Amino acid sequence: MGKITLILGGARSGKSQLAIKTAKEKSKKVAFIATCQALDKEMEKRISLHKKARPAHWRTFEESRNVSLLLKKIGGKFEVIIIDCLTLLVSNLLLDGFEESNIRHEIRKISLTLKKSKADAIIVSNEVGLGIVPGNPLGRDFRDIAGKMNQAIAKESSEVFFMVSGLPVKIKGEEK
Repeated sequence: MGKITLILGGARSGKSQLAIKTAKEKSKKVAFIATCQALDKEMEKRISLHKKARPAHWRTFEESRNVSLLLKKIGGKFEVIIIDCLTLLVSNLLLDGFEESNIRHEIRKISLTLKKSKADAIIVSNEVGLGIVPGNPLGRDFRDIAGKMNQAIAKESSEVFFMVSGLPVKIKGEEK
């Protein structure tokens, strides 16, 4: 059974870099599931920089919504699967009109599929609850749902790291 590692942190805290470093240390057979969509020029540039940071032999899958179905298709072909990132997935689903219960169901399917997989999984997600309370209902809904989904994945994870200024702080899991 696969092990799930969750890497949380704020924007530009080093989450993706830790995920890449960890996957490189584990295997060469890595699947990278990118949930980001290039909706504007800035995001296109960010996506391009992220792609350049990954080894060229890794397989990248761009899936902004139905990650659980993709995992079922690719699960047995890789030793490590990175999902980057959970908060963008939540955002995509929320903006598509999904209710919290539907989002929770998708996240549950992801964790169940990963736990059945032989591959280890690394999930990257933003910790969105440390800032100010958003000024509009959609922002508050996003913050609340993302926080609950982070809790759900953290509960299912063997290890959880919180990134602070590029430094990983282990908050769950056995010490080596």
